[in-house]
Amino acid sequence: MSKILGIDTSNYTTSAALLDTDTMSVIQSKQLLPVKPGEKGVRQSEAVFHHTKQLPDVIGKLMGQGRCIPDGIGVSVKPRLEEGSYMPCFLVGEGFADSLGSVIGVLPDKSSHQIGHILAAIYSSGRFDLIKDKKSFAAFHVSGGTTDLLYCEPDDDNILKISRIGGSDDLKAGQAIDRCGVMLGLKFPCGQELERLAENSSSSFKIKPSVRGLDCSLSGLENKCRDMIDKGCPKEDTAKFCISYVLESIKAMTKAFYEKYSEKTVIYAGGVMSNSMIRSALEAEQRVFCEGEFSRDNACGVAVYSAIKRGLIL
Repeated sequence: MSKILGIDTSNYTTSAALLDTDTMSVIQSKQLLPVKPGEKGVRQSEAVFHHTKQLPDVIGKLMGQGRCIPDGIGVSVKPRLEEGSYMPCFLVGEGFADSLGSVIGVLPDKSSHQIGHILAAIYSSGRFDLIKDKKSFAAFHVSGGTTDLLYCEPDDDNILKISRIGGSDDLKAGQAIDRCGVMLGLKFPCGQELERLAENSSSSFKIKPSVRGLDCSLSGLENKCRDMIDKGCPKEDTAKFCISYVLESIKAMTKAFYEKYSEKTVIYAGGVMSNSMIRSALEAEQRVFCEGEFSRDNACGVAVYSAIKRGLIL
């Protein structure tokens, strides 16, 4: 029986996971970074501070559920596996993984937050055939920090070679949702609260997203939501409009991908894709979704990464 520890210290959540490679079951422990009321996130210096405080407790709760010395450690050390990709918050997880690895004699397997999201989606959806059979596919990584359309190819060194082929170059979908939520008086991060609010709206909207091919612009969405609030529109309608606008943008980019590429498998990952309204509208044959807990920030994907690298699965 092999157990793999996963660690992810993103700009939103302190996450740890323990993967049992025999049963392919995962237990998780997470804690959101604290954000002051009315603010739209935390500075990197604050993120590092909070992760440093929270990670021992998160790991302690996790190992209390399944006490063991891990056979492998997977950790995200940067946002993406590309030159210049860097965020200080990931240093906390990397440092912990290096220290623990030195004590137990295990060299950590280091990957990116982005690959972790995609592998978590593959784990949750049961689509390991994409990795095992070395298939190419597309993945949307839609969160507070990214709105990317990614082309994923098999790679012996990193499991996946990821190329960005589209997405938003201005405001990210998660940013738009959080900013709208904060304007509505919701607690950051606002995704789940905004979704609950939107579910109470019976309004429908005719939305023409700003999409050109595989790229979209979301910079105008914040202003549109602010205008609705200033005009006294019901909070529920503003919330639904915001989510609907993001949905229509992703639908249009998905359609453009199908028209341009022969690969027909599309994976949706990242915190925004845990939204049930977006998921129900997009879910169709060969479109891969995962459970919400594996779509939001988590450490399952980097645990899976380590297990694959060590030849313990697949």
